[in-house]
Amino acid sequence: MIRTTVGVLRGGTSSEYPLSLKTGAAMMAALPEEGYTTRDILIDRDGTWHLRGMPVPPMRSLSQVDVVLNALHGGIGEDGTVQRILDRAGVPYAGSRALSSSLALNKIRAREVLQRAGLPMPRAVSFHLDNRMDVRDMADAVFQQFGPPYVVKPPMEGSSKGLRVASTFVELPGRIADALNEYRAVLIEEYVIGAHATVGIIEHFRNEDVYVLPPAHIVLPKDARYFDPYADGESLARHVVPSRFSQETKRAIADMARKAHRALKLAHFSDADLVITRAGRPYLLEMNALPHLHGEAAFPRMLEAVGSSVREFLEHVISLARRGV
Repeated sequence: MIRTTVGVLRGGTSSEYPLSLKTGAAMMAALPEEGYTTRDILIDRDGTWHLRGMPVPPMRSLSQVDVVLNALHGGIGEDGTVQRILDRAGVPYAGSRALSSSLALNKIRAREVLQRAGLPMPRAVSFHLDNRMDVRDMADAVFQQFGPPYVVKPPMEGSSKGLRVASTFVELPGRIADALNEYRAVLIEEYVIGAHATVGIIEHFRNEDVYVLPPAHIVLPKDARYFDPYADGESLARHVVPSRFSQETKRAIADMARKAHRALKLAHFSDADLVITRAGRPYLLEMNALPHLHGEAAFPRMLEAVGSSVREFLEHVISLARRGV
């Protein structure tokens, strides 16, 4: 039997480096040896590519690879950099193309597209370091549109990295200043009270063009105000699948996820983060072009809930990539 050589990219330059290592390891562990040869391609925090522990040029590490699985969460793995390298190398890869992936990663630009598509999202205001306003004026501008509490986000980070909550207006200028100093841009959202959820999307799966997995209810630890994937022990959130959301809410979540996936022109897979109000109304928070597949993530649990697995998912998207779908 001829085995398919799969290059697994993991590590990377973003703050999500540890989670990328875990997703990459999960990918390699899930692919059966009788059908696949996996090539572990590590990109270190400085952006240097490594194969078998040795630094190598990207094109050399991709030689004799049949297809690539990208486990590089954030940074060069999602801002279009790696996708453009793979396109130049002529190697098929699973996941979104460069432009769509970079758009999804940029929370400010993605919001503009998603809102034009009519998707309900929390109200928000964004600023850049070159705005000719001091942080007090920025805070005043936000307060004129909606009141506290506020969620203060860097626009190009994932996994809640750099996210801060300002419980009161008094805290807001300092939170804005911290984000601008570190990230040069900031997105301030209204804090919508409700249950947190995530839902996975797979293209051309089970006879559906855009198949939506059952949503996972993210049960936050006591006193936590947002999901932190780096927490452990009692501070770790739980992913409950199947969730207890009503059928009407689940249908609304699925419709929103499909619409958002298409609006951003994502490919093969994605996942959506949402908050569900007490009235059962979902609000979209953001879309992720590259779902997490490690043991603490929700995506594997959603697959299990429909009788699937990480192995079946990976074999499916490898097939899509090689067929050029």
